[in-house]
Amino acid sequence: MKRGRTRKYLPFGYKLMLSYCLLIIVPVLLVGYASNSIFVDSITKQIRGNFQGILQQMKNNIGYKMDDAVRLSELIYFDETLASHLRHYEEGWVSYEATTKYLLPKFVSTMEATDRNTWLSIYLHNKSLPEIYNEYGDSDPLKVKSRLFDLYHIDRIQDKGWYQDFPKEEYGKTTLWKQIENDARHGRISMLRRIIDSNEPFQLREVGFMRLSVYLSDLFESLDYQKFGDGTKVFIVDERGKLMASSSQTELPEGTLWTEENAENHLIIRESLPGLGWELIAQIPKSVTGKNTEKVRVLAFLVCLGSFILFSFVGIFISRYFAKRVNKITAVIDSFQEGTFHKRAPVKGSDEFTQISAALNDMAQNIGQLINEVYITNIRKKEAELESLQAQINPHFLYNTLSSINRLAKFGKTDKLQRMVMDLAKFYRLTLNEGRTVIPIRDELEQVKAYLAIQKTKYDERMQVHYDIDPEILQYETIKLILQPFIENVLEHAWCGDRIHIRVCGYMEGQDVCFKVIDDGIGMREELMRQLMEADDSLGYGIRNVKQRIELHYGKGYGVRIFSRPGIGTTVLIRVAARM
Repeated sequence: MKRGRTRKYLPFGYKLMLSYCLLIIVPVLLVGYASNSIFVDSITKQIRGNFQGILQQMKNNIGYKMDDAVRLSELIYFDETLASHLRHYEEGWVSYEATTKYLLPKFVSTMEATDRNTWLSIYLHNKSLPEIYNEYGDSDPLKVKSRLFDLYHIDRIQDKGWYQDFPKEEYGKTTLWKQIENDARHGRISMLRRIIDSNEPFQLREVGFMRLSVYLSDLFESLDYQKFGDGTKVFIVDERGKLMASSSQTELPEGTLWTEENAENHLIIRESLPGLGWELIAQIPKSVTGKNTEKVRVLAFLVCLGSFILFSFVGIFISRYFAKRVNKITAVIDSFQEGTFHKRAPVKGSDEFTQISAALNDMAQNIGQLINEVYITNIRKKEAELESLQAQINPHFLYNTLSSINRLAKFGKTDKLQRMVMDLAKFYRLTLNEGRTVIPIRDELEQVKAYLAIQKTKYDERMQVHYDIDPEILQYETIKLILQPFIENVLEHAWCGDRIHIRVCGYMEGQDVCFKVIDDGIGMREELMRQLMEADDSLGYGIRNVKQRIELHYGKGYGVRIFSRPGIGTTVLIRVAARM
């Protein structure tokens, strides 16, 4: 007895080795990996914390310089005497005295209060006070040392967008850092602030406007990549990501648009700069952060690799030892499945494998003979049933045909009688076919044509027959006499008036051969179709005979189906396997 197809499976040795790996090697490797990851992560967090502290220190230095500018502006913002002079609009001597004796000394003392390179611009609403300024042209005021400040009238900036968009005043708090006018061209930034009448703080009436300009390089001079390591870039970007200042071995050009996509394989640390809306960013190569963790990775890798090699050798030895014993038993079972029962499993030891081997050897003593006897008995039984069914249908058809011949002889129709006898002889010559049960489809169709020729002689023009046969099916075989009983049933029960049309079809459908017998007779009710297909002795003997023979020869997936509508006709579908 041979198997149809060998089923693939994972050998026992591999299963054992896989289980060993899952239960021992894999957990060891996972523990090693987890320990390494935890330690590396701890070191990375510590390094990141240190770098974050350095960046925070730089941020504090920048913030201190920005606060220093704010404190400088507060000397003017909170000066009540200054505010009182700015709100008095008296020209002549009063205006001159206020300017020379208070305003100018006040602004000079304010600028002398800082040692940073700063330019102060004051814009006054009081036009009775004179403008005092230098003509700088395209030069940078911070590079001109002759004056520390300039006085202007407010109408010079009233139409400027940056002045009109200045935030609503909140007493003592409203300041704004922004690049205006030609600040960007000269690498500056300005702190903008109103001057209000401090005697009326709740009305917040603006009497002037101040602008303190400083160099970005002075403000951000604390940027130093060397505090992080080689290859590090420290820079400041504005709210749009544009580079404003940087510190690195290769200075990045200002105005460059920076995104994190440009910093792959780098550790990115950010700090926002309050008051600017900008970000302080450190871009640190992972090689800098990985120096302290590389040794840990190498050590963990070596330990895991050594453990893996050791456990693998042990696992291979154990799995091969047991796999050999299982394979010997499997080989015996495979030989049984192939129909060979002389092979025996070795019986050594006293474990479960020994018990299985002994049981297999005992079973093999007589199982071959038993299987052979059952197999041969079933084959003979199947052949006997098929021959019995075949033998039952021939007398039934012969009886009907002889009755027709008798009627022709009785009425003296000798010509028709002769043709019917010749067709009957041809039909039985094809049916007997040297005693074979399976015949070519070509012969089966010749049988049908011989039978219909007999009936044509009987019914003459009242019966019309049409054949629609696909030549491809003629190369296959079928069990004989599967079409004739259905055509006979049509001629006995399907007449609608005095005429009947029959169509015989044959075609391929996938790997099957299908036949159809179609008539335009009176049709059948669903109840009658069910009686024809069931074991009812009174109806459909020939139909059930064909159905049983097909199922017996081809299996349950093949057989006969009937489709019918009363008054329309009937279609019989016969399906068999395409076999040569």
